[in-house]
Amino acid sequence: MVIEKMRSWVSSENGATAIEYGLIAAGIALAISTAVWALGGNIVSMFDGLSGYLSP
Repeated sequence: MVIEKMRSWVSSENGATAIEYGLIAAGIALAISTAVWALGGNIVSMFDGLSGYLSP
């Protein structure tokens, strides 16, 4: 009985799949934060220019 549980635990891939999904989510978050950091100043200046055109 104990040996059967150990075999099923060793052959289980649930933990590995969860780690893979976590790494994918971390990579996506890193890419988004890098893009926001790199483009943040340009986006702010773009919205400042648009607000100048829209305000009376």
